[in-house]
Amino acid sequence: MDTYDSLEISVADKVATITLNRPDVRNAFNETAIADLTMAFDEAGQDADIRAIVLAANGPAFCAGADLNWMKKMAGYSFDENEADALRLADMLRTIYFSPKPVVAKVQGDCYAGGMGLVAACDIVVASEGVNFCLSEVKLGLIPATISPYVIKAMGDQASRRYFLTAERFDASCAKRLGLAHEVVPAEELDATVAGIVKALVNNSPNAVREAKKLVRDIAGLPIDDVLLADTAGRIAHIRASAEGREGVASFLEKRKPSWLE
Repeated sequence: MDTYDSLEISVADKVATITLNRPDVRNAFNETAIADLTMAFDEAGQDADIRAIVLAANGPAFCAGADLNWMKKMAGYSFDENEADALRLADMLRTIYFSPKPVVAKVQGDCYAGGMGLVAACDIVVASEGVNFCLSEVKLGLIPATISPYVIKAMGDQASRRYFLTAERFDASCAKRLGLAHEVVPAEELDATVAGIVKALVNNSPNAVREAKKLVRDIAGLPIDDVLLADTAGRIAHIRASAEGREGVASFLEKRKPSWLE
């Protein structure tokens, strides 16, 4: 993968780790970081050798949201300039959310404002005990508009209503209760926990993982009617007839490893 000014990138054992690397500003993002994340996730998503992506961060904070210098520039923008700037952030979050590869967020430190959008756009979230989250936008006279589709999907309407309006901080255990985080572990267990999840992802059929991720995205919230039944029946019929579907069933029956583990 390419090198980026605001990120560290490593690839090992079919896993790409994309690490926010602006610890001096608590990994707050600006135009460069947004462009780098968009390009890095697009590149990793298109790489056939990569089976999973980990989003991590260097330093004591995961992401503090928007960089102060970037915010100062935005204060002088026209409406059109602000809209174009926000659309670049929206495109970055969409690129993470729609990545064909499963994305695991490894949250080692506090995560505020736009940083919560990064986390909510990931498929699986693992956080260290002691991490705090905050949707702080209203304290600054702003709203968490661009990140809202992902945060609301992760936390639900009710929790989002409270924390969008109050800008209260909440801890990792609360984040787990709300559905934002899947696992909360001691800091010393964070790496091992993420590694275990990633190993499970890599061991599965790449095509099935991609289609299962899309399945959740497409089906969530739909009414159970004839249209949905036909859709889901078509999906399973299609994947049963696929090369990996046939190989997976054959390897199970023949008591051998499937080809994607060789």
